[in-house]
Amino acid sequence: MIPVCRLDDLPAGESARVDTVPPIAVFNADGELYAVDDTCTHQDASLSEGWLEGCLIECPLHAASFDLRTGLPTCLPARRPVRTHRVTVDDGVIHVHVAAKEDTAA
Repeated sequence: MIPVCRLDDLPAGESARVDTVPPIAVFNADGELYAVDDTCTHQDASLSEGWLEGCLIECPLHAASFDLRTGLPTCLPARRPVRTHRVTVDDGVIHVHVAAKEDTAA
């Protein structure tokens, strides 16, 4: 379990990057928290720097889009999902529970 930041420090529509290996991006999508590996599966670009719309994150490099709920790509050029991670809030602090490498989006 990795602490990310205080819930109050991640307003709706924003993201936070966790410098783990690999890096993880945490998103507040209209009050719902999601975490995915921060690197686009199409090319090395930080998803935390992308555009968030609802539960979709668009990669800033080539506009690949991923569903934060499942990690699945929603359009080309990405073909492989990003790994998702469980997020919890404890005493006002956001935590990421890193998924095992073999745990990928369904």
